[in-house]
Amino acid sequence: MIAKNEATIDDLYRVPDNGKAELVNGELVLMSPTGGIPGRASAEIYISLRQYERSVGGGLAFPDNVGFVVNLPNRRSFSPDAAFHGGPLPRGGQFLTGAPVFAAEVRSENDYGPEPEREMAQKRADYFAAGTQVVWDVDVLRDDVVRVYRSGDADNPDAVYHRGGVAEAEPAVPGWRMPVDDLFPTPRIPRQNG
Repeated sequence: MIAKNEATIDDLYRVPDNGKAELVNGELVLMSPTGGIPGRASAEIYISLRQYERSVGGGLAFPDNVGFVVNLPNRRSFSPDAAFHGGPLPRGGQFLTGAPVFAAEVRSENDYGPEPEREMAQKRADYFAAGTQVVWDVDVLRDDVVRVYRSGDADNPDAVYHRGGVAEAEPAVPGWRMPVDDLFPTPRIPRQNG
């Protein structure tokens, strides 16, 4: 039997085609691109966090595909769909050190069923073990909700926000609020000529 080398952070920097991956259980876990609706939802979360960063401060907003290096027994990195991090910002193109205080995970087509649910609960537990305070499970494809998990309980959401509601991420991002409706594309109304 040939021993398999464990993947390292250096391997994470060399993911082909600048793809998205995380380092879990000594292996690079590649993540496929997402669809339009989940992609727009994660962008809307980042835009809202960026506005908060500019007006309130206290941290830095990050979009999808940013690496956060952690030191857990089973996990060495996260790449959330949107995040807020207490800093500091590393020089050059280095990954951030430490878990974000807030992470948003936006579900894609393949994030439904018993196995994906188990994997997402484990990832939330890993976030909390690494120091993340709040994780959003954003479902814009089936249930149209934001489930808010707070440190200490990776299995049961502390709050669930539906369309028409306003979601929060206390205490990770104090005072930040986001209308759930902003996560969904708005229909374009054709211009009237005349």
